[in-house]
Amino acid sequence: MKNISEEQLKKWFRISCTWEAISCAILFLVAMPIKYQFGYVLPMPFAGCFHGFWFTAYLILLFVTKKSYKWDDEEFIFYIMFAFIPFATLSIHSKIKEAESNNNL
Repeated sequence: MKNISEEQLKKWFRISCTWEAISCAILFLVAMPIKYQFGYVLPMPFAGCFHGFWFTAYLILLFVTKKSYKWDDEEFIFYIMFAFIPFATLSIHSKIKEAESNNNL
C-alpha cells in the first residue's frame, strides 16, 4: 500500500470539512423539506448516505491529522464537537486555511 504524505492527509481533511458542510446542507435544506413538505422520501437515503460518508470521513481524518496539525487535547475535543454542529466544519476549514497561510509567509 502506498504511503500517504502528511500534505495529502491535510488536503483530504480540508476537503472533508467542506464536503461535510455541503452534504449537511443538501440533507437539511433539500432532502428533508422534500420529505416533510411533499411526502416524497426518495432523496432521503441518498442525501443521508452522502452526508454519512463525509461525516465519517471528517471524523476519521480528524484523528489521523491531529498530530500533523499539532493540536492540543482541548482544541481536538472542540473539533470533535464541531462535527455535531451543522456547518461548523466550515469554520474549522477557514481556521486551518488561515493558519497555513500565516505559516507560509
